[in-house]
Amino acid sequence: MKAARLALLAIAIAGAAPADPAEDRFREANDLVRAGDYPKAIALYQQVASSGQESASLYWNWAQAASARGAQGEALWALLRARELDPGDRAVARDVERLREALNLDPAEIAPEPLAAVGRFARRFRLDLVALVLLALSLVAHGVVRVGPGRRPASRLAWSALALGLLAAAVPLAASFARPTAAVVRRGAPLLDSASPTAEPTGSLRDGEVVPVLESSGEWVRVEDNAGARGWAHVADARRLDVPPEPPRE
Repeated sequence: MKAARLALLAIAIAGAAPADPAEDRFREANDLVRAGDYPKAIALYQQVASSGQESASLYWNWAQAASARGAQGEALWALLRARELDPGDRAVARDVERLREALNLDPAEIAPEPLAAVGRFARRFRLDLVALVLLALSLVAHGVVRVGPGRRPASRLAWSALALGLLAAAVPLAASFARPTAAVVRRGAPLLDSASPTAEPTGSLRDGEVVPVLESSGEWVRVEDNAGARGWAHVADARRLDVPPEPPRE
């Protein structure tokens, strides 16, 4: 009887637990997409993402809403952000390729940093965890070599695990040197000569193009386009792929 009462109490507590506001906003945004109210849906997706409740599915839905609205660059950014969170999602990879072709961008124009691809590979296969396991195995095997019989097989295992562990650790380490990148989400976004709304434009950025971020200053990022031109762009026009978006403006 006591166990039954405890079980009923646990169910009551779970039922009384407050709903997750982010989950509620996500469902509300999905309902708005189905109703065709894409701007409001995107604003809600942005609220959820900026609160730290990110997921590949959230950005995939965001991409569908942006694409239906005609904002192809924003849709590509959302898909690329989804790919950062879940590098192994094949549906996201297919949609990235489809949008790249629709925007008439070369593969290099959405992948200016080769080390970023290395980082996605490392995250997909959890090479950081693999490295830790292999290095721990190497330590154990080295301990066996010192105190136990059968030292020759243990010695081979120890050195093999050490070599493989260092190799696995080298991949995410190399990826950490990749420059941050941003995707252009507005067609004809200006490239300015300084971080100011009154600065002179020196060119424009292609919708959907991914550009390396050279430095940041408040709401501005200094970027380099595929042709090598450098300048400043507003964060509303060039959204970074390595961090969540800013909350929507009121």
